[in-house]
Amino acid sequence: MKVLFVFYVPSGGVETLNRQRSIALKQVGITCDFLYYSKRRKLLNHENSNVFITNNDQEIQNILRKENYDAIVITSDYAAMERFRKLGFKGKIILEIQGFGPQAVARQQLQLAIPYVQNYCDALLYPKTPHIGAIFREFFKTTPIFEFNNCFDHKAFTYQTLPKPSKPIVAWIGRLEDNKNWREFLSIGQQLIMKRPEIDLYMFEDPSLSTQQERNDFIQLKSRLGLDKHIHLLQNVPNNQMAAYYSRIGDSGGFLCSTSKVEGAPYSLLEAMSCRCPVLTTDSDGVRSSILHNQSGKYYQIGNIQHAVQQAEELMNDTKLRLYIIENGLLHLQSQFSHQQYSRHFSRMLKVLNA
Repeated sequence: MKVLFVFYVPSGGVETLNRQRSIALKQVGITCDFLYYSKRRKLLNHENSNVFITNNDQEIQNILRKENYDAIVITSDYAAMERFRKLGFKGKIILEIQGFGPQAVARQQLQLAIPYVQNYCDALLYPKTPHIGAIFREFFKTTPIFEFNNCFDHKAFTYQTLPKPSKPIVAWIGRLEDNKNWREFLSIGQQLIMKRPEIDLYMFEDPSLSTQQERNDFIQLKSRLGLDKHIHLLQNVPNNQMAAYYSRIGDSGGFLCSTSKVEGAPYSLLEAMSCRCPVLTTDSDGVRSSILHNQSGKYYQIGNIQHAVQQAEELMNDTKLRLYIIENGLLHLQSQFSHQQYSRHFSRMLKVLNA
């Protein structure tokens, strides 16, 4: 069995998912190749997989003819289903939605996708993101829908014992764009630093995925909030280095703060949990399968800075609760996001579709 996964660029959560599921599916005899339309940075985290970078019809057609895939999973780019059919692909096409940003945008995009799904799609797939599931069931009455959690290898990406940082670290991961809500993170950071001036703020980002205007706004706001000496901007950190960062953040007494307005199924939270780094997050919909309040992480009310600070202080100061969240988060991750569980669900989906 051979499957091609298609996405715009090798970056962010989809790239992480592709690497993870390549390993998981290989264990059950499914070979995974990956096609990205463009590459905006030199760094590629893929290993031991065929990775194609092209948006040229002739090149894509040559790949399809040569590799003879049983199925194609297209993430987000619903119009590509028509393109691949016209390039001669006759196998199963699965449209996967990992997230479309704000719910209004997701609804608008999936409404536009209706004719493509009706004419070219064999199945829909999503990672138990509630708002995506609701839209799927409303718009696509006759198309098979599959929902299961993304996979994560907690044994390979795990806690590392390293020298303990001298200062607490509060971290944020994302793009400098509105949905990731970086402005709110700066406000939370400022309030925490007013109470504990020794706190460092680590912001991990991919600079190729932000506009110049957004970057200028960021520079101005961090300066206006007096955060220049507290913020450490870490750009394009290779994924194989992130476990060390998460481990140090957790050991520092800090946490990962996710301020997103809407998320599909963010990998950064799973990675942090696997490295004993607790998580404080907004209820951004897609996080509900990984974060249970005061069980595997903590929620705060989006837009409510004081509530975020209150939850953050509890996470940093209540040693008993912090340890419980860390340990329980690990158990939750291991039981709900395993490679075995993912490969079982994925294989069953292909079998149902007669791929």
